Amino acid sequence: MEKIKNLPELKRIVRELKKTGKTIVFTNGCFDILHLGHIKILKEAKEQGDILIVGLNSDISIKKIKGPNRPIQNELTRSHILANMQLVDYVILFEEETPYNIIKSLTPDTLVKGGDWTKNEIIGNDLVKKVYRVKLCSGYSTTNIINKIKNA
Repeated sequence: MEKIKNLPELKRIVRELKKTGKTIVFTNGCFDILHLGHIKILKEAKEQGDILIVGLNSDISIKKIKGPNRPIQNELTRSHILANMQLVDYVILFEEETPYNIIKSLTPDTLVKGGDWTKNEIIGNDLVKKVYRVKLCSGYSTTNIINKIKNA
């Protein structure tokens, strides 16, 4: 898919976009079962600049963080769902637990995360000009959705 890039490709694209004065916004997450909270984060992230890059935890990365039963949807499915959203300009997968090395390589202007993260907890906050935190949508989480399905 055209929007799904590896690091060397995306680094080249970002360098060219910055030359034209475009501002680059980066957010990241698992985006396992897309819900209203995810949409809100992506929408507000896109509003912070010209180009929105989504760092997507790979299946390996999610298993390290959330355990052996996650993700529910594989990285191919999750990356294609995100890449087909108008809000998202590029998607990059990462296998590490955090996207720090991607952020360091791409040097986005702004990082966006949910409001449950403090500025100091946001990985890469030391590498960008601006950190934007999105107020959470109460009651929306992938874990809540999974539990609701299990109990249905």
